[in-house]
Order: sequence, then structure tokens, then C-alpha cells
Amino acid sequence: MKPVAIVGVGMTPVREHWTLSIGELGEAAGRAALADAGLAAVDALYVGNAYGATYNQQTQLGSLITGRIGLAGIESFGCEAGDASGGVALRAGYLAVAAGAAQTALVVGVEKATDLVGLARNTARGVSLDHDYETVNGATLTAMAALLMRRYMVEHCVELAQFEGFSVNAHRNGSRNPNAMYRNLLRSGAFGKAPMIAEPVSLFDSAPDADGAAALVLAPADEAVDLVPRPVLLAGSAVATDSLMLQERADPLRFAAVSRSTSQALDQAGLTPGDLDMAEVHDGYTIMTALALEAMGFSERGAGWRWAQADGEQLSLEGELPISTFGGLKSRGNPSGATGVYQAAEATLQLRDAAGDNQVANAASAVVQNLGGLASTAVTHVLRAMPE
Repeated sequence: MKPVAIVGVGMTPVREHWTLSIGELGEAAGRAALADAGLAAVDALYVGNAYGATYNQQTQLGSLITGRIGLAGIESFGCEAGDASGGVALRAGYLAVAAGAAQTALVVGVEKATDLVGLARNTARGVSLDHDYETVNGATLTAMAALLMRRYMVEHCVELAQFEGFSVNAHRNGSRNPNAMYRNLLRSGAFGKAPMIAEPVSLFDSAPDADGAAALVLAPADEAVDLVPRPVLLAGSAVATDSLMLQERADPLRFAAVSRSTSQALDQAGLTPGDLDMAEVHDGYTIMTALALEAMGFSERGAGWRWAQADGEQLSLEGELPISTFGGLKSRGNPSGATGVYQAAEATLQLRDAAGDNQVANAASAVVQNLGGLASTAVTHVLRAMPE
């Protein structure tokens, strides 16, 4: 397997893009990434999308986006794993280039949520749960996250306010990110006063659905240095799965797929959690952040919430473990199938020393983790800066 590098990045702002179609969003990000890499074409294109069929009545996004960009004829197809769709698309691109099946690959993550509103959108997102036992009985992703959070709070004697720092940190970083959907700061104490969506999950605890697209260009690492000044090495890549339904897991408070994929990706990269300079975690709900930090090896069981103390200062851009460095899902927004590609694109900017006001000083390594459902699918990539 050849080492693989990221040589191009493209992102659209995360917004409610009422006037743009899903194809137009994907095209915009793809063209931006190709321009960043200095390439006119690639050998393959992989699309991450979660809900095109239910949000937009649109599938065949591989063909749609290659045609719009002017790459018709190349290998291209969609990748789906709920909110981890962007991460698995990056995995597909990585494998294609590493195996030599493609010399260069374009990975596009795209989602267009605002074609539906209210109950219709909740119903459309419900396909990420088990239809026969969960959605048919009215379950939603937020409701299941609320059950998970309540069990964690009871089992570990944690109060709701002790999760606040995760959201405060995300908004603190998102306020500096021009691509973020919500750039407002979250005042200390506001978290516990927010309207409840599914108790104890509140408006300030969950990431907003959004429209957006992000893209990456991949190439063999030994050729990447001739293409761009600062390529970023994809040093580790792994996917793991867990039971789709929480009730089928032996221990719902242990994200087994996160542990497995993190361990595999770090082993490939020759790193440990302590070696990492930053992390992009899937902060769709604060409980997912706490449980992911535990499963990734940054905390003991039941102690992940402690990272949120003191307004999340340990997780800030200057802290011990910077996370959500551009606002994460909570502030940047969660364009589901595109989120994993946004995370990798943002980490790439960090390792290029091109993150502007969101820069983590001297960042040389990062872990990027994208989750589908409540960690039913976990995609982990480890990125490392390459010498100029």
C-alpha cells in the first residue's frame, strides 16, 4: 500500500443554502479543491452523502457531481454510513490511491438539509436508526442521544451543567470561522437555560442540521511534494462498526467502534493518544463528545465530561487537547454526509499552518473522527504534517 497525502482542500460556507441544489454545492467544493491542488482532473471521485434520497429525492450523486465538474467518465460513486458518510468516502479515496487503483482521487462530502423542515426532516433522518424497532415507534437520533445522556448522568453522578464547556468551546472557536453557521459566543450559564429538545438534550447541546459541501484531493505521498508546498499525510485510516441499536450493545456507555477504529488508525500512524496535537471529534451532542474522548483513550471511563470544566479551556486552541477547532458540528454546523470531509479539511488547514485565527500553534498531528448514528459506524483518520 502506498502512503497517501491530501493535496487539495475546498469548502463552502455551512448555511441554509436555499438557492443552491445538492449538485451545485458538491460542484463548488470539488472545483475549489481541484484548484487548491493545481489539478484540472482526477482519476476517481467518491461522494459522501447521508440523506440525498430522503431530503432531496436524489441519488446517483457520483454521476451527478462528476458531470457538473466536467469529469464524466471517471470512476465515481456514493458512500453512505449516516453522518459518517463523509468519513467513509475519505476512506474509499484513501484505499483507491493507496492500492494504486487511482493515481489521484477527489473526495466530496455534501448535504442539502433545508429542502425539508420540521417533522419531515426528522422523518428523513430516521433512516439512520433501525426502522423495524426504533423509528416505527417514534424514536429519533436526538431522543436516543437523550436516553444515552440520561443514563450516563445517573451512572456517573454528573449534572447537566457539567457538559456546558463542550459547547462553549465549540462556539468560541466557531466565532472565528467565516464558514461557521453560528458564530455567536455561548455565555457561561446559558447552556442549562436553553429550551429542551429531548430532555436532557437541549438546543445548546445539539448540532444544527445544515447545508454544505467540502472536498479533498488525494495523491500518493511521494508525488504530493511536487504538487503542492505543504501536503498532509494520511498516516492512519480505519473504520469499525457497532450494533445499530443501543439496546443491542452489551455496554451502551462504551463506544466500542470508536475504540477499535482509533486504536487501528493510531497503530498505523505509529502514534499514541498522547502524541496528538489536536482532535476533531463528532460533537453532534455533548454526550457523544464525552464518550468519544473516553473511547479514544483521552479519559478513563466516566471521566470524559471533565474535559468540559472551566468552559472547556483544556480543549481550547491553546489548551492541552484542542478539539472542534473551527467550531465543530455544534457551531460550524452539521451538514451530515459532508461533516467528515469538513473535519478532515479543517485538520489539513491546521497541519498546513493555514488555519488563520483558528490556528493551533505548532500542530503536527491530528486525529479526525466521524460517527454515524450513535457511534454505530466510527471512521478515524490520523493526519500528519509533511516537511516542506
